[in-house]
Amino acid sequence: MSLTDTESAALIDLVRAVAKREILPRFRRLAPDEISSKSGPTDLVTEADIAAEAAIADGVARLLPGANVVGEEGVAADPARLDLVGRGRTVIVDPVDGTWNYARGLAVFGVIVAVVEEGETVWGLLYDPVFDDWIVSHKDGGTWFARPGDAPRRLTFAPGGAARSASGYMSLHLFARRRRSDLALTGLKTAGTRTLRCSCHEYRMLLTGAGDYMIAAKLKPWDHAAGVLAVQEAGGRAALLDAAPYSPTRTEGPMLIARSPALWDELQPLWAPPLTA
Repeated sequence: MSLTDTESAALIDLVRAVAKREILPRFRRLAPDEISSKSGPTDLVTEADIAAEAAIADGVARLLPGANVVGEEGVAADPARLDLVGRGRTVIVDPVDGTWNYARGLAVFGVIVAVVEEGETVWGLLYDPVFDDWIVSHKDGGTWFARPGDAPRRLTFAPGGAARSASGYMSLHLFARRRRSDLALTGLKTAGTRTLRCSCHEYRMLLTGAGDYMIAAKLKPWDHAAGVLAVQEAGGRAALLDAAPYSPTRTEGPMLIARSPALWDELQPLWAPPLTA
């Protein structure tokens, strides 16, 4: 069961309010003891992440009674919570996507929320707190760009595109060291790759025409569930490199996301060797 328009609007309003209350006031004002690392020195968590996730979870409990909430920070504390993604209605939350950027004062961060029904993503939000605009997607209902005061604008990918002229997003540091040189060289066979260190904005850039494809190493659902739905509803393709369909219950890649099925088919044999050898 997908979200009603009323539920969708209420979730968006919740995220906007939490960002204004918990995320933006702390931006560029974090004390050193309000930033800590999780799995490594670049995997950061801040007081904003923790406070925003808790506030969104509280709001979801009011708006969608009975729904599970799976947040990035909650899973960091209790990995077993990840198993909830495939059970019933689950709201997946990345309270501050791009935490490294946020903690370093770089305004490239966002909030990602997805609603999953029995393991299938039915709704997704890619929200930019700095400019207060968002991309929202509904299963079988399209992908839309919206901001206060303007009518929502449907996003669809333009046809065409070739691998040699395609530019992509890929975080080399998330891949095994033994693969990085070959991956970097493969990227040069296209128009190049870059990273924003923020899945939210990489998906947004792809959806608004500032990129053609993405390569994902890890498939954490808070990074990809909403973005994959947005790409699919805009006419693109997202699938694992062996062509298996993406599911928010899968956590291991690699995954290739492209602005069209034709471009995906052209990029797949190019990227398969360095990603699977």
